[in-house]
Amino acid sequence: MISYFLLRELKMNYIEILGYAAMLTVSCSFLLKDVTKLRFVNTIGCILFMIYGLLLKSYPVVGLNIFVACINSYYIFKELKAKK
Repeated sequence: MISYFLLRELKMNYIEILGYAAMLTVSCSFLLKDVTKLRFVNTIGCILFMIYGLLLKSYPVVGLNIFVACINSYYIFKELKAKK
């Protein structure tokens, strides 16, 4: 019985750590001056937030971050195509 609660608590800690990692990644992306790099790092943060939202079964979090990641990806590919 104790091991069940310990395992459950340990699982929540990993989910919280993932949420903090996502938050730091998205926050740090806004410190970048290059917009393409900003979008790339922000997309990584969005992916982390998608996983976080799925683990918590928080579908609005997942939906928002899918939307933002798609917008970021569109502009990243548009910028890379323009550089060629």
